[in-house]
Amino acid sequence: MKDKSKQKHEARFKKKARIRKRLSGTAERPRLVVFRSNMHISAQIIDDDKHEVICSASSYAKELRAALKDKKKTELSVSVGKAIAEKAKEKGVKSVVFDRNGFIYHGRVKALADACREAGLEF
Repeated sequence: MKDKSKQKHEARFKKKARIRKRLSGTAERPRLVVFRSNMHISAQIIDDDKHEVICSASSYAKELRAALKDKKKTELSVSVGKAIAEKAKEKGVKSVVFDRNGFIYHGRVKALADACREAGLEF
């Protein structure tokens, strides 16, 4: 019998594969990918046609680390969401396709998505 953490990990990868079959980022609507670990959260905006990352933001990046020092994990997600939306606007991206990367749309992932919407990104 597999241990519980390995089962969760495999289940997330199955969900991720199901999602990625249907989702793809284009130049007009790139893909906003979220990765969540126990301590941090990161987001990238990817153009799948060109296979390039347009912009990224994370809670462990140098420019955000000092401002996020004593915040809770959900507050980190909100800050990262606002940061990725600002960077996307600078690059000329207005609407994206949201890829939750196999994570449940709840808690920190939802907080990041809501912050992006508030900052002006369209999903």
